[in-house]
Amino acid sequence: MDKIKVLVVDDEKLIREGLRIILSSYEDIDLVGTCENGREALEFIRKNDVDVVLMDIRMPVCDGVLGTRIIKEEFEDVKILILTTFDDREYIYEALKYGASGYLLKDSSYDLIYEGIKVAAKGSLVVHPKVAGTIISSVSRDEDYLEEIEKYGLTDREVTIIKEIANGLSNKEIAKKLYLSEGTVKNNISTILSKLDLRDRTQIAIFAFKVGLAK
Repeated sequence: MDKIKVLVVDDEKLIREGLRIILSSYEDIDLVGTCENGREALEFIRKNDVDVVLMDIRMPVCDGVLGTRIIKEEFEDVKILILTTFDDREYIYEALKYGASGYLLKDSSYDLIYEGIKVAAKGSLVVHPKVAGTIISSVSRDEDYLEEIEKYGLTDREVTIIKEIANGLSNKEIAKKLYLSEGTVKNNISTILSKLDLRDRTQIAIFAFKVGLAK
């Protein structure tokens, strides 16, 4: 079994070391290193293989938002999972916009963080249920989502798939829930990306937040 290579990025040594000890106890996690800020993380990734970055959002020198942007610009396949608090709504939205795979609260249980890492590694969006509504309500919506659906010519099935992507479901889980083949779901997602002129699943989820499709 291939282990998920995880990099922890936090300016507080106690948190870095605590996460190192706990995550190292999981058999399918390989904690490859720790860094103090986003710029240091980018330099580390340039020299080492990393699958998932577990990154604090508030850090001196280079915070989680800027760190996400510079890492994703150079390493599109690296997944970034933001550790946050209730007070960081604008930061979270900016990080998602730059390609973060989701966010978890800093006081989440270690098991929840572990599960979040696994979900992010698979390419799905990680959304902490306690703050999802708060994040969504903070996003400005220029148009009602019904107008957006009509504007882009989205079908009912495509809208449903967009909602499920925003809920963090994988292609396999969406297929099971909607009684479709996984191939059909993949084809629908390709069509959605084309219609919305988006790059990946994370951007689909951000679109859902922005227009009010995510609940």
